[in-house]
Amino acid sequence: MISPYDTDMARNGANHVALSPLSFLRKSAQVYPALPAIRYGDRVISWAQTYARCRRFASALVAAGIGKNDTVAVMAPNIPAMVEAHFAVAMAGAVLNTLNIRLDAEAIAFQLAHGDARAVLVDREFIPVLRAALVGMPRPPLVIDIADPSYQTADRLGAIEYEDFLASGDPDFAWDLPGDEWNALALNYTSGTTGNPKGVVFHHRGGYLNAVNNIVSAGMAWHPVHLHVVPLFHCNGWCFVWSVAALSGTNVCLRRVDPAAIFAAITHHGVTHMGGAPIVYNMLIHAPEAASFVPPGRVVGVTGGASPPAATIEGAQRLGIHIQHIYGLTETYGPAGWCAPQGDWQQLDLFAYAKMTARQGVATVLQEDMTVRDPETLLPVPHDGETLGEIMFRGNAVMKGYLKNSPATNDAFAGGWFRSGDLAVVDADGYVRILDRSKDIIISGGENISSLEVEDVLCRHASVFAVAVVACADEKWGEVPCAFVETKPGCTVNADELRQFGRAHLAGFKLPKKYVFGPIPRTSTGKVQKFKLRAIAGQLD
Repeated sequence: MISPYDTDMARNGANHVALSPLSFLRKSAQVYPALPAIRYGDRVISWAQTYARCRRFASALVAAGIGKNDTVAVMAPNIPAMVEAHFAVAMAGAVLNTLNIRLDAEAIAFQLAHGDARAVLVDREFIPVLRAALVGMPRPPLVIDIADPSYQTADRLGAIEYEDFLASGDPDFAWDLPGDEWNALALNYTSGTTGNPKGVVFHHRGGYLNAVNNIVSAGMAWHPVHLHVVPLFHCNGWCFVWSVAALSGTNVCLRRVDPAAIFAAITHHGVTHMGGAPIVYNMLIHAPEAASFVPPGRVVGVTGGASPPAATIEGAQRLGIHIQHIYGLTETYGPAGWCAPQGDWQQLDLFAYAKMTARQGVATVLQEDMTVRDPETLLPVPHDGETLGEIMFRGNAVMKGYLKNSPATNDAFAGGWFRSGDLAVVDADGYVRILDRSKDIIISGGENISSLEVEDVLCRHASVFAVAVVACADEKWGEVPCAFVETKPGCTVNADELRQFGRAHLAGFKLPKKYVFGPIPRTSTGKVQKFKLRAIAGQLD
């Protein structure tokens, strides 16, 4: 029997529209055309202008023969063209592939070939790398140069310059939302620390939903001023470029991550929100400008990546930057979990508060579920703060899959959950707390040691700027912790001092047995490259 709730009630154009972050751009241009959409130094671009520029961009792409499911790559820092690409490429029906500007030519060549890029926009600073990457490509893409006034060079590569390309397009270009919200929106490559990176495919529905997730998690009100410190090539800037459009806010672009420039941008533009890995906030805390910095108003600093040391959250709070910890992976569009604040946490002292807010928390509002489960049985772990399991996700803000890599896609979704590879416990209040990546956990004499716990303790030493802990071989215990330590400018500390400091906070078996002092290698997004540290630790006596 057919239910009356299904009779003559089919989906149609009036009651069902595909979700896409493109709708945010159109609405902002219609409702708040004169408000600033982009600020870059002294340059201001309104929402009406941004919409027209994006339509020109999309029109020019279509005229160049680029359309549905074609890949358009961009190799640029956080500049206006990068913001515009996050809308214009999809308006043409194509898929945006943002390239990591720190990669070498070989890695860029792999991604361009694997993603079948039909066009690539390149900031002129990165022309030498792209030129080398294009050598020998059987079907080289259309190259469009981006001339940024803040970076002067005589080097040229593209067939046309970006502004000229836009000028050839139609500001009234007729575009539409995708007919299917499952259509590909963006292609983002994982870091590829072992083997070639995997191409993570985002869909329009996920981009829309995670943009709204960010609004809730970061407490964004109408017309936020968001400083893009997180590279827009990394998980599309955690989707915040689309969040800003949803609220008709302002995208403040920053070409380089520099503490002085960040402080100046916050003050000059009245920044209300920013994002960054823990190392970014650590840089701000210890920058010379920190002593005189007074924020113009409340600044919410979203942070992700590795669990931030409590000392970093404390320091940021003292600067007037209120940390909101989020958690996720490229495969979950960036933020998929958030440490939802509880009212009684405000009664805690700053260090205790920081410890509570450093956790990965709970699923974001529009992510269906974040759970910690036994990777073999898939049973959820008890909320005892001790039983180790793997963080898994399920929801609409999870990738479509890995491009041209069915085995990896099937492995990632085995058992009906996306498997993160992060090991965690669930505390009594139901909040998830990461202990380590599965490959980073240290097993010493049969005991599990969380490298994050050891790092958090050592980071509290007055002379320490940053710490990364990995396993190194030990004849007696199998493996033991090895600490790589960066000191603050003008400060010194030795291994014996750190051992003595650590004994007051850690069980003896958790104390690092070896210490290496010097710069810690990081990715362009501030993540520690532990695979490099493990290689170094493997050569220590």
